Amino acid sequence: MKRGRFAPTPSGDMHLGNAKIALLSWLQMRAAGGVFVLRIEDIDTQRSKPEITERIITDLRWLGLDWDEGPGASEISGPYYQSQRTELYEEALGKLDADGRLYPCFCSRAELLAVAGAPHGLSSEGAPYPGTCRSLSAEERERRAQHKEPSLRFAIDPAAVSFVDGIAGPQVFPPGSGGDFVVRRADHLYSYQLAVTVDDARMGITDVLRGDDLLDSTPRQLHLYAALGLTPPTFAHAPLILGEDGRRLAKRHGDLGISALRAAGTKPETVIGWLAYISGLLDQPEDVSAKDLIPGFHLDRISREPFVLTETMIRQLLPGTSLS
Repeated sequence: MKRGRFAPTPSGDMHLGNAKIALLSWLQMRAAGGVFVLRIEDIDTQRSKPEITERIITDLRWLGLDWDEGPGASEISGPYYQSQRTELYEEALGKLDADGRLYPCFCSRAELLAVAGAPHGLSSEGAPYPGTCRSLSAEERERRAQHKEPSLRFAIDPAAVSFVDGIAGPQVFPPGSGGDFVVRRADHLYSYQLAVTVDDARMGITDVLRGDDLLDSTPRQLHLYAALGLTPPTFAHAPLILGEDGRRLAKRHGDLGISALRAAGTKPETVIGWLAYISGLLDQPEDVSAKDLIPGFHLDRISREPFVLTETMIRQLLPGTSLS
């Protein structure tokens, strides 16, 4: 049976872009008669907030997107909060270390930004890691460890990575793409790359549908799946929603948080209709429930191009507008 998931990070309220991915992931599983899992990726406890988690759960229910496993549902593959799954990540690190795939890295914290937080692709990390600490001798590592707690990096295989994306099509990444990457920070915070790989495998996720800002992270996860002896899921990366300035949809484009839209009086059917239109599932926006979209859903129907949301469209999402 197919198993998919939506895995939000509760460091900010869910907006239209998050809701688009939630809807598409939900439709993929509902159309296939599969299991839909909600997992809360709160591994970065400094940035994650319980009250935001509650708003995300409320937003999903308001949109009509239910889940079979996760908070408030079946706990068969739980726990469903990453902050409660750290023993599993440490176990994975132990295997990687025993196989000689890890090495300590003593580079400065400034060089390791965006490792564990909600990721936006490898571009958020800057240039690929040049392997500075990979070839340090045991003596040099011991000397440096007396002055600085190291992070742990995963030494990737020098091989090309290829896979067929369910939306973006065939993908080929050259050998060494992205460079060796951090799997545990110096403050012992586990990285997104490690946690998401372990969690998807342990939860039996067969299909991952997420934003295409994470497309270039997929080779890293495939390297980890191989090193840990795990079977990877199939991947599908949906295009982002952009503002008229061509940048990722954000607060600067107006408050398009689902909670804010709900509080303003926008109907959930209006939001779902716009998300379906933005995704290429409808020819024009119209009020519709999520369940109404199940019969005609297929990955082939999802647009491969990013959608530009204009100010005129944003006004139509505000209260008092009916698309029916």
